[in-house]
Amino acid sequence: MGKSKKGPASEATIATAAGPDTQKLERKKYEQELARLHVELVQLQEWVRREGKKVCIVFEGRDGAGKGGVIKAITDRVSPRTFRVMALPAPTAREKSQMYVQRYIQHLPAASEVVIFDRSWYNRAGVERVMGFCTEEQLEVFLTDCPWVERAMIDSGIILLKYWLEVRPEEQTRRLESRIKDGRKLWKLSEMDLKSYARWHDYSRARDEMFLRTDKPWAPWYVARSDDKKRARLNIINHMLGQIPYEKTPHADIKLPKRDKADGYVEADYTSKLIPEVF
Repeated sequence: MGKSKKGPASEATIATAAGPDTQKLERKKYEQELARLHVELVQLQEWVRREGKKVCIVFEGRDGAGKGGVIKAITDRVSPRTFRVMALPAPTAREKSQMYVQRYIQHLPAASEVVIFDRSWYNRAGVERVMGFCTEEQLEVFLTDCPWVERAMIDSGIILLKYWLEVRPEEQTRRLESRIKDGRKLWKLSEMDLKSYARWHDYSRARDEMFLRTDKPWAPWYVARSDDKKRARLNIINHMLGQIPYEKTPHADIKLPKRDKADGYVEADYTSKLIPEVF
């Protein structure tokens, strides 16, 4: 596959990222397209393994934007030995004393790895800035140095992709309220999420400056509308595959070998160990 890499996200792309409603994608169509893309992701995986490539994918966006769903869709049919997902907890006291990016650098991909960050070093330009967890001086240092740190990553051979998922305020409200009502999703709603929800425009301002300062030709930001989760997942995976010049790995025809003969072996009876079949 492998299309030519496009330039950085334009102001027009960012401005229209939360556009008008479109018809929701039907589940059957979604599953068909996702299955096709999963085949391509496996091909990408085999290329990364074979060629010793290093791929780093960053996902950012507001709470409820759908980052977790996109990452799950990407990793559903590939090996966790190749695709690693990093969702770092709050920094420890020791990590706070380190150079800011230090805790992230140790998780960057080695040869034959794809690392996906569910939130990343851009926490400094987002939640840390909005919630007052860093000083203005620390923020300025980050925004100044970040593009050059990313340039160093790329110069070391890392393929770096950065995605921002853009969700409209009405859809974010709907999703967060569904977490409150659904016991399966309560773990997704933290006290910090509630505080962040109340500061929509502060996050918008932080996002805008983050794009302005860190959207560089060597590490552009890509923005995906995520009001329709299914469309967002397909569009992001399709775009991601188009940014990586992978080649398909040829495979010989595979046939299952014959099983060995029993030679008098009789299967043991484990009936007493069977769990109750209540379904």
